[in-house]
Amino acid sequence: MSRSLIILTCILLFALLSACRDDVELFVSEELALTPPDETGGYQGFYLLNEGNMGSNKATLDFYDFDTGTYKRNIYAERNPDVPKELGDVGNDIQIYGSKLYAVINVSNKVEVMNAQTATRIGQIEIPNCRFIRFHGAYAYVTSYAGPVEINPDYTQRGYLAKVDTATLQVVDECLVGFQPDELTISGGKIYVANSGGYMGSGNTDNYERTVSVIDIETFTEEKRIDVAPNLHRIRTDQQGNLWVSSRGDYKGLPSRLFFIDAQKQAVTDTLDVPVSSCCMVGDSLYVCSVSWSYTSYSNEITYAIVNTQTRKILTRNFITDGTEEEIEIPYSVMVHPASGYIFLTDAGNYVTPGLLYCFNSEGEKLWSVRTGDIPAHFALLK
Repeated sequence: MSRSLIILTCILLFALLSACRDDVELFVSEELALTPPDETGGYQGFYLLNEGNMGSNKATLDFYDFDTGTYKRNIYAERNPDVPKELGDVGNDIQIYGSKLYAVINVSNKVEVMNAQTATRIGQIEIPNCRFIRFHGAYAYVTSYAGPVEINPDYTQRGYLAKVDTATLQVVDECLVGFQPDELTISGGKIYVANSGGYMGSGNTDNYERTVSVIDIETFTEEKRIDVAPNLHRIRTDQQGNLWVSSRGDYKGLPSRLFFIDAQKQAVTDTLDVPVSSCCMVGDSLYVCSVSWSYTSYSNEITYAIVNTQTRKILTRNFITDGTEEEIEIPYSVMVHPASGYIFLTDAGNYVTPGLLYCFNSEGEKLWSVRTGDIPAHFALLK
């Protein structure tokens, strides 16, 4: 199912549930003991940003400590008791750069900035309908839908890329891109932005955006667009400097796919028949999890794939080897520990109640699982 439709569905469900809010379980900070990775590779642990249901102001932050094996839920509220609305409404991305932790809170129109070691609040960057964040030099770059959350085929507000000074946390420049820009990656002096047009395509495939914007990082201007496919979403750079970008498709006859962009040719030169919801690049392997909804079959296609980015071949369509996939409802996000090879996979469940985090060893065998906040979605490894 499209994320936009999921969001709107969650709004309706929240409205129905709000009358009986006393029956909804709200998590306070909680610490649990789990088995840590055999090899940490110098990493202290990771943060997990739970998106929370739109309109409920329930984005939360968890932390897993590799040294002690403890998993702690909802740490932001505990460490920032004076912030009145806590983390905010819909956590959409989380990254660490230098000594700061950046959480992109989509519907709250802000990037929350914290101390990376303590998760205590430093400040915020105000950006409307912000989506994803990456860094280069002294600046952060944040994609913005610019306009309101609104499914509308006649949407007229183009999105932009915000350039943020990481010292002052001020937006210093903006560069227009396509409609509803999502993920971005930075490589070879260029910023590549995946444009989706996600608010505009419902019911009409032709309304979706289908390009990657190429922005020169020095002049901060859009140089060109690379034609890929409708409704783009994820984008990654491999070890050779080439790009991998996913399309969500149109949820009907046009399926989600993964595309290879040759950085020298600045064009798509290969397409892989694998749907992508979330992905993680480790060495020459791209780990993918996906729930691909079709309004033609009214069913989900679920995939746990590994792609070799050198050979551009699908190594497996199921990196889970012990049958645990049978208990996972909605695989939502994947992260692979670069030293131990442990695979961390989240399950969003029904989208409106707490999800689950699974840990698998490098062979795809389940080690443990733990309950998270609502819609566990985004990882950030802490050195």
